[in-house]
Amino acid sequence: MLAVGACAASGPDADVRSFPSEHGSVQVSTVATGLEHPWGLAFLPDGRMLVTERPGRLRLVAADGTLSAPLSGVPEVWARGQGGLLDVALDPGFAGNGLVYLSYAEPGEGGAGTAVARGKLVGEALEGVKVILRQSPKLEAGQHFGSRLVFDRDGLLYVTTGDRGNWDHPQALDKGQGKIFRIQADGGIPADNPFVDREGADPAIWSYGHRNVQGAALHPGTGKLWQTEHGARGGDELNIPEPGKNYGWPVITLGVNYSGAPIGSGKKEMPGMEQPIHQWTPSIAPSGLAFYTHERFPAWQGNLFVGALAFQRVVRLELEGDKVVAEEPLLVDLGERIRDVRQGPDGYLYLLTDDAKGRILRVGLQAD
Repeated sequence: MLAVGACAASGPDADVRSFPSEHGSVQVSTVATGLEHPWGLAFLPDGRMLVTERPGRLRLVAADGTLSAPLSGVPEVWARGQGGLLDVALDPGFAGNGLVYLSYAEPGEGGAGTAVARGKLVGEALEGVKVILRQSPKLEAGQHFGSRLVFDRDGLLYVTTGDRGNWDHPQALDKGQGKIFRIQADGGIPADNPFVDREGADPAIWSYGHRNVQGAALHPGTGKLWQTEHGARGGDELNIPEPGKNYGWPVITLGVNYSGAPIGSGKKEMPGMEQPIHQWTPSIAPSGLAFYTHERFPAWQGNLFVGALAFQRVVRLELEGDKVVAEEPLLVDLGERIRDVRQGPDGYLYLLTDDAKGRILRVGLQAD
């Protein structure tokens, strides 16, 4: 496979940087370069990776960092502002059906909205691509599309979205902004979704009152979805979204507007609205999210890793049940925005750096 439009690194050990941590030296190496604002990452069974680029390209990445040409069949995206091609996920039955799911900003009447499409990976193409979820209505704003894709143990797909800059829609059950959706793999609606029988409500909604959910992962023990979302000026949240629950935005928030003015009611809590299990003020702008479960680095087992755009680092959280009991910033001097965090099959963490010359980084721990 020939590299296209970029020079790949000569393997993940071509350059290594070390950063101190509580559990020893954290080693960071470059796996691949030449990606334009990479956004989402998925590991294929054969050892390659699929990575999205926000302008609308989907690439295959070989183990040595070589990039394929952009795959054909990717839907047209609205690559404006924060919009474009976003997350990528494999079907739980990928080994047999080859299905790949993409979330993206879909253009259409009224502007754009977050959408999800799936197609079969055949060589370097997606075939039979079909849209299975559309956020409605579409809006002209260029921000807050979300979006992460997470399959649960029953094969149901969670789709996170943002408010698109609209402060009315996150509380409206007939609008698609500021929601987490739960759908079947073909786009059908699970019979036990919380608003299936609510007249006027979108039956795909799982939870609502969210601002901009850009991190999501399944807890390895409980099987529940965990998510991170951006606050405004402070008030970034870590939540365990429960069915039918209201997470408050923009009526309540632990942050303030960028001007310093209060948001919504100006209150931090109200009856019937959920509180986060953890929050960040000042804002770290949390993006990718990953639980660490591998045996390669025992000191990290059970920890939750959060990508941070604002402070250009990774945050390691120690958990006891559903509570965060300790927090450690990692890679403090890396100097790159972290868009996605994934645990690889080899037990290393893999990061995407959100830059016009973005990279895939491999992260491991060298104990003292």
